[in-house]
Amino acid sequence: MNVHSKTWIADLPTNRLIAEFSVWSADLVRLADDLARVDAHADLLHIDVADGHFAPAMLFFPDLVAAVRSISARPIHVHLMVADSIVLSQIEQFAEAGSNLISLHVENESVAEAALDLIARRGVAAGMVLKVETPVERLRKYAARLDFVTLLGTAIGVKGQGLNEKAGERLQEAQKIIAECGAAHRIVLAADGGIREYTVPLLRQSGAETVVLGSLAFNAPSLEERMAWLHAL
Repeated sequence: MNVHSKTWIADLPTNRLIAEFSVWSADLVRLADDLARVDAHADLLHIDVADGHFAPAMLFFPDLVAAVRSISARPIHVHLMVADSIVLSQIEQFAEAGSNLISLHVENESVAEAALDLIARRGVAAGMVLKVETPVERLRKYAARLDFVTLLGTAIGVKGQGLNEKAGERLQEAQKIIAECGAAHRIVLAADGGIREYTVPLLRQSGAETVVLGSLAFNAPSLEERMAWLHAL
């Protein structure tokens, strides 16, 4: 896929789940090798960014995105989990580093409009993410400006949790808001967190067009078999 194309989101698969690979679950010591291993299967790469305040983790930084950009032709989706006070500066830095899509949080409400304006000026696709406890209705005011909507199914920035029981109905609610927003362009609906072999079918049936793949992909005994299963859902 040409990451420099303005239509790359429209060109993502529509007949199967989009494969979004989370760099957080790669072998960070041998990152280039691990990304090369999954390259043929990944439709885009997902890179989490957390400041230790908005989310408890400390993840990742612009230089890493620039390094990934230098070795991968896959689109890069940066998920910002940062305080309102640094959202705009982070957008500048990650756009400069080569991100193709930058998602902030609906909860960054005080700077959300300015952030979406800045993302547009930088020529990067725009996304928004909702924490698991945030009412999906808060998405409505921004939906038409977005290219990606991601719903978290677990607490923010923590690995290894079970999927929230309301994840499916929340995806259905978001799907309805997207359909009603009047956008002429494609808006991709994504699920992130609690991605397991037994949860992906539910998420897919509830409207998810992509799930953020961590250990389910990177630790699969056979990546080829795992991806064939995913594509068949």
